[in-house]
Amino acid sequence: MNFPPIARVRQVWDTQPEVRDAPAAIAESIRSSRLVERVKPGGRVAITAGSRGIAGIDQILKAAIDTIRELGFEPFLVAAMGSHGGGTTLGQQGLLAEFGITESRMGCPVRCELDTTILGTNSFGLPIHFDSNALAADGIVLLNRIKPHTSFTGNYESGLLKMLTIGLGKRQGAAQVHKLGLPGLKTLLPEVGAFLLEKTPVVLGIALLENAREHTARVVAVEPEAILETEPRLLAEARTLMGRLPFDQIDVLIVGELGKNYSGTGLDPNVIGRQRVETMPDLPRPVVTRLAVLDLSVETKGNALGIGLADLTTERLTRSIDPTPMRVNSLTTNFLTRARVPLALPTDRDLLTACLNTCWRISAAEARLVFIPNTLELESMWVTASLSDDVLENPTLAFESDFQTWPIDESGTIDQQALFPTSVRGRRKDSPTHERA
Repeated sequence: MNFPPIARVRQVWDTQPEVRDAPAAIAESIRSSRLVERVKPGGRVAITAGSRGIAGIDQILKAAIDTIRELGFEPFLVAAMGSHGGGTTLGQQGLLAEFGITESRMGCPVRCELDTTILGTNSFGLPIHFDSNALAADGIVLLNRIKPHTSFTGNYESGLLKMLTIGLGKRQGAAQVHKLGLPGLKTLLPEVGAFLLEKTPVVLGIALLENAREHTARVVAVEPEAILETEPRLLAEARTLMGRLPFDQIDVLIVGELGKNYSGTGLDPNVIGRQRVETMPDLPRPVVTRLAVLDLSVETKGNALGIGLADLTTERLTRSIDPTPMRVNSLTTNFLTRARVPLALPTDRDLLTACLNTCWRISAAEARLVFIPNTLELESMWVTASLSDDVLENPTLAFESDFQTWPIDESGTIDQQALFPTSVRGRRKDSPTHERA
């Protein structure tokens, strides 16, 4: 097949807010809070560390640790990531280490044990689990990014309350909150969150908002009694800032890499418009006819959760899958369709051919095709000529190259580093093939 040529397009986000010195903003947010009034002198303060790829999270956590120590307290980090990392202590230690979060670099203990204490039951009669290390502290600082969730829409999605109820609930707590699916999530996040704010020593929330470039846009200190009221407003603001695809209808969407370092669901449903959650409709935009993924990221360590959102993939990706973390993650969340492996093609060339042949266009030249490196980095993308009018009519879009042929080598592999040199994949020292030994 003669593939339609592609051109590079850039989204322009010059007007979005951005914090120039996030660690300094973190320090100021702590100093201006009431933390000193809430914790006894010399007390132990637990700071939450999650598994999401928050911009500069190692520097942000280090600033929080240093500031709390300067105020006369004894800080330590506690893993707050539910069942991620395979739901094991070593797995969660490894995830944090990938972000540069280790005891030697942070200068304080990093507690990743999975022990929990049952503090009560929720309205469905299920036990409420809470991290025993955090519970034993004299104060808990909830530090997390607030953003739209990848599975549901509500007043509380990904943020401080989710960190409190699911992150610090460890694997058992995450399973209980997810047990009843979407109805349970929408009901239990605020209910269990309110309960835990009363029963645990939470002394401060530090909310991070990121802009479309995934840079820190705002740092907001939230006193514990204000979390329930404040978080929905911050979520609404975060929704306006997040990066999205600038097209309402796409015939073919090619995603270079899937991984939990890009989204908790591997592919962010808020970007691709597909939810694939039982009983729940897809998002209104964009409408994508054919979606394909080429590779797993190195950072996701074989966890291909989210592959079920795609229609096609490569045999290379399927050989990269480690079923254990994907199984644990899927069975904990209860959203099983997202783990279904789609049709796999031998090469990228075969995949691209199949996409163009099945995207409901008579001619491949008519296809509205978009190629992105992942669902997190959306500033640069490649499009076919059928999207030219959409680009030219949108003041936030600009062509950065002429239309050109696809960089496909003799083995049928697309050169993603050439197309996206500044992406996560493009910045890696070695060009991974993601093959498993």
